[in-house]
Amino acid sequence: MHSLQPVFVPQSVAVVGASSDPDRIGGRLLRFLLEAQFEGTIYPINKSGALEIQGLPAYASVLDIPGNVDQAVIVVPAPGVETAVRESIAKGVKCVVVLTSGFAELGDAGRLAQNKLLQMCQQAGVRMLGPNSLGLLNVDTRYFATFSTVLYGLQPRSGNISLATQSGAFGSCAYGMATLRGLGLSKIIATGNEADIDVAECIDYLAEDPQTKVICAALESCRDGQRLRAALLKAAAAGKPVLVMKVGRTELGAAAASTHTGSLAGNDAVFDAVFLECGAYRPHSIEEMLDIAYYCTVTGRLPSNNALGIITGSGGIGVLMADHAGDLNLTMPALPPEGVAAAQALLPFAVAANPLDMTAQVTSLPNGVARTLEIMLAHGDYGTVFAYLAHAGLAPERFASTIDRLAELRLQYPHKDVVMVMLSATQSTEKLEAIGIPVFADPTRAMMAMGAAAKMAAQRKHLYAMPAKKPAASRLTDVSTEQGAKHVLKLAGLPVLSEQVCSTANAAAKFASEIGFPVVAKIASPDILHKTEIGGVLLNLQDAKAVESAFETLLARAHQHMPNAQIDGVLITPMVKGGVETILGVQVDPTFGPMILYGAGGTAVELFKDVALASAPLTPDSAKALIDKVKSSALLRGWRGAHAADENAVVNALCKLSEFAMTHADQLQSVDINPLLVQQQGAVCLDAVITLQSGH
Repeated sequence: MHSLQPVFVPQSVAVVGASSDPDRIGGRLLRFLLEAQFEGTIYPINKSGALEIQGLPAYASVLDIPGNVDQAVIVVPAPGVETAVRESIAKGVKCVVVLTSGFAELGDAGRLAQNKLLQMCQQAGVRMLGPNSLGLLNVDTRYFATFSTVLYGLQPRSGNISLATQSGAFGSCAYGMATLRGLGLSKIIATGNEADIDVAECIDYLAEDPQTKVICAALESCRDGQRLRAALLKAAAAGKPVLVMKVGRTELGAAAASTHTGSLAGNDAVFDAVFLECGAYRPHSIEEMLDIAYYCTVTGRLPSNNALGIITGSGGIGVLMADHAGDLNLTMPALPPEGVAAAQALLPFAVAANPLDMTAQVTSLPNGVARTLEIMLAHGDYGTVFAYLAHAGLAPERFASTIDRLAELRLQYPHKDVVMVMLSATQSTEKLEAIGIPVFADPTRAMMAMGAAAKMAAQRKHLYAMPAKKPAASRLTDVSTEQGAKHVLKLAGLPVLSEQVCSTANAAAKFASEIGFPVVAKIASPDILHKTEIGGVLLNLQDAKAVESAFETLLARAHQHMPNAQIDGVLITPMVKGGVETILGVQVDPTFGPMILYGAGGTAVELFKDVALASAPLTPDSAKALIDKVKSSALLRGWRGAHAADENAVVNALCKLSEFAMTHADQLQSVDINPLLVQQQGAVCLDAVITLQSGH
């Protein structure tokens, strides 16, 4: 049994702080349990010694209850919570739900009090929800352990959508909106301060829950990235779509922002990458989240492919939907010749294409809509077919025969989905939903929901593989300079040129003569990360005299722009011409660990921000998938007649960098390789910056 089963499905509950006033928080919670007709036993607890509260026998302490108690819901003021938790543990409860606020959200003193509660529960093997939680609802068992005022006007209906959220206000808003839309809900939980139970663990539970088909979640933060990853992957393996809204954007600090990678791999971008890799989808609004949840629960699955067929009585609406299909990376293959012939035989004046414009004459044909829809289902590999029918659903009696025929088509083509876009009466909508056909009034919202479902289906083919074990760590040598950074990257298997830091102009000229001209000269300093910004890089030096002059120029520029910088000399390296400039990077995220960045490199990397992120470790396949996410990767493959660059060299470099990141994750803050110059054969790291975590 999952450790959260007693949280979601208690057989008996003590309400500690219950009130006879049904509008006070403690009374409201008890009132909602009674009004919902909770199937289990309820024990009101109030130290006043009242014998009865809201018609139920009452007790002064949970210890006075004669029978067993599965769960204690605590709503007493903050100073009394510790005693309430201690007595609940002594009674033998399996979990405590602390709705009271006034803990870690208020600062250090509250955090200490919260940690004490957690320690008490952990020592006793008791799970704790909260504190500062809005509680939970199990609609199936009618367990409404919350004081949310949304229940004054709404009673959630039973269904297959579950919601786990940190924010109680977000949760009550979401399930209130869902209820007003008539969506069925199974379980709703607000984790509050997450001293013990967090959203990730709730997703893990809901992935096993047979009543839950779609999981909605909302995060403000995440303290255990690996647990969240594992929970999302578990839900994907169970075939359950997970829709996660992540609110709040945080900076990773000045140290991270000092490199290109650090400024580009923000915390929010990391969450996007992790959700994508783990098969989850990130909606942009509660409305969008509920649209997708509705779509998935009605169809009962994700689309079999991203190919879309559209029939419509309006050319304009068809074009609008086709535009959205392009934006959502959905394909709209042409109607095959046999389909065109069938459409023209049925509707001689129709535009027999995709979208298939039925024209108004379809209404004069017996079962014209269903017969047109069948043409799309029978011809072409469309995983989903949309039918825009204007307001046909507003006439239930007239539309009934169409619904009957649609039910037959659903059985005839069980692996294809049908979506209706029309204004519809409740009677028509419910009949369509019962046969697995979603109904949307707005074509844009319908397309967004289907696009999200198709994206999740595609993601499941390329899910992140959790590493079996953590690689053995090893200590890094000095990486404070470019040459130091390149040295350790070379040892890790990345391609690096032969180069040398020279302390005199004469030494620089001599080394340049040894490696051959032309060469590049760069200022060497641990304090100057972005050398080009001070003119600290001179290219295409053709002879020894040019190198000597460059040496003096670079020292002068460094002293002018950064007079207090430590100057180690000038780095002389071979001049490499041609190729595609890319950036490779590592950002060790405090929540999710090493993230690998790839994108268009050069001095304008932060201007164009054509980059993508992926979690380490990378495999050759996931490295290729990362490259595919970047628009400028077309340059690697021979843009407009140019020679193709060595993409395999990039894949190899990404994998080697990924291994390096995993091995040194405890020390690294970030790695910045910009550019990695990719040529027709091979690639080379032309510059590198490694930043370590504080204390390393």
